[in-house]
Amino acid sequence: MKKNDVIEMINILKETYPDATCSLDFKTPFELVIAVMLSAQCTDERVNKVTPALFEKYNEPKDFLDLDINELENYIHSCGFYRNKAKNIKLCASELINKYNGVVPNSMEELQKLPGVGRKSANVISLEVFGIANGIAVDTHAKRISNRIGLSDEKTPDKIEKDLLKIIPKEYLKDVNHLFVWHGRNICTARSPKCDVCPIKKYCKKLNAVI
Repeated sequence: MKKNDVIEMINILKETYPDATCSLDFKTPFELVIAVMLSAQCTDERVNKVTPALFEKYNEPKDFLDLDINELENYIHSCGFYRNKAKNIKLCASELINKYNGVVPNSMEELQKLPGVGRKSANVISLEVFGIANGIAVDTHAKRISNRIGLSDEKTPDKIEKDLLKIIPKEYLKDVNHLFVWHGRNICTARSPKCDVCPIKKYCKKLNAVI
């Protein structure tokens, strides 16, 4: 797809979803770090149901140091993979205190060194906390849309992100992170996508190939 077409497509999505923002609820950078960890293989809606009770009692790195891991697992059980997530949350809290004085770092490199934080999560944290968009958080929605439209034929998030960064101008990265999520949830769904009402269907490689 030509860069001009990509820009036009993004602008159409911006008009379609003018209120597209991060769906995770958080008040502090550290709360977002935890919310993003919990969102792995889990819906943001479910995470938002779990975190209020957790953050009411524990919302700073120091709060998690002495928190019994079994109690933490009970809080986050419904988010799935709770044992691994609980372990990473405690390790991350310890790392933040020992290396960063309890403050969430603002560089992609440092964020990705935190236990439980991969590149996708680091992209989300960097954008939502610091307003920095150096990349694209390739979640299940971004992957699906990129493959269907023809922005990338790759299957892994890292490779898809590299393809997207080649054709999406840097000034649009902040928008794309949210727009792909909203479009993936509302129209370009995994099952039974609503292609007939899709505002960007003229750009869709998969749909036009069928036609």
